[in-house]
Amino acid sequence: MSKKSFWCIISLFVFSTFFSCKKDQLLLQNVKKIIINSNSDFHHVKFLNDTVCIIAGGIEFLKAEILKSNDGGFTFISNSYPQAGKAMLGMSMGANNSIYLCGTDGTVLYSSDLGTNWLFNRIDWNVYVGGTFVNADTGIFISTVLQRQSTITQVNSNFQIFENKTYLFGLNDIYMLNSSTGYVIGYGIIMKTTDYRKSWKTLSIVDDNFTAMDIHENVIWICGANGSIYLTNDGGDNWRKLRNGNDITIPHYGLRSIIFKDMDSGWAVGDDGIFIHSDDGGLHWAEYKKFTTNNLRSITVCPNNDLITVGDNGTIYRITP
Repeated sequence: MSKKSFWCIISLFVFSTFFSCKKDQLLLQNVKKIIINSNSDFHHVKFLNDTVCIIAGGIEFLKAEILKSNDGGFTFISNSYPQAGKAMLGMSMGANNSIYLCGTDGTVLYSSDLGTNWLFNRIDWNVYVGGTFVNADTGIFISTVLQRQSTITQVNSNFQIFENKTYLFGLNDIYMLNSSTGYVIGYGIIMKTTDYRKSWKTLSIVDDNFTAMDIHENVIWICGANGSIYLTNDGGDNWRKLRNGNDITIPHYGLRSIIFKDMDSGWAVGDDGIFIHSDDGGLHWAEYKKFTTNNLRSITVCPNNDLITVGDNGTIYRITP
């Protein structure tokens, strides 16, 4: 093959890939930026019921910030927590409808009254990225060090450590379904426990730095920082790769959060304002036209089926898809 023919083929490939990506772009019906006086990076957004929504984050080494909405996510009130002093990186629901936030220097903020009041505690001085209490006496939290080392830490009701398991890879989040069963996800790995956290089984899924899960009983979608998306219908025994983040022929997405409102319709968000949608259970994904270049870190479905996504530099959007 001549050099001229080679470069013609390459040019045709790039041209067709570019325009195939462009024609797949979707338009949103309505995008409303929720204005607040904050430059925090918001890591999580979650509805506690049909009216109360919590957004958590902060500035990594400077402050913790929590936003609360009492009107279904249309308006938010901001509060900072000087005692915590560092960004809240993890958010999970716990027993008795409590909510737990955790972050740098082992800090934990938790509320048992739908985010009206928050109590402070500290586990140790590690960076915690997820955790909750599975019952009144036992909490389980995960820490990470530069994606190279991590711990699964169990604490008593006074946040005193009674078990520490150390791993030579980073962890990003934990999802406890009940006191017996749960998942941890991280750098090239997903582990599951079914025996009250006594042991963790490594599941047969690799090839990405896994950042988020969306769990509907035994049906679970998971996304990664390279843009991969996987699905299991049996609680993690078998996985189907829906999107290959290592495929150079498709757009690269640094995904951070994924959510499905039913078995068909789902969304994922990530770096540089990426926002994608599937209407067939995750088999195919199309990109929305960008409305921000900030990293988007979390997404949730509102009670009226709108979406809220949050991210860096005070980014909060309410969206009608």
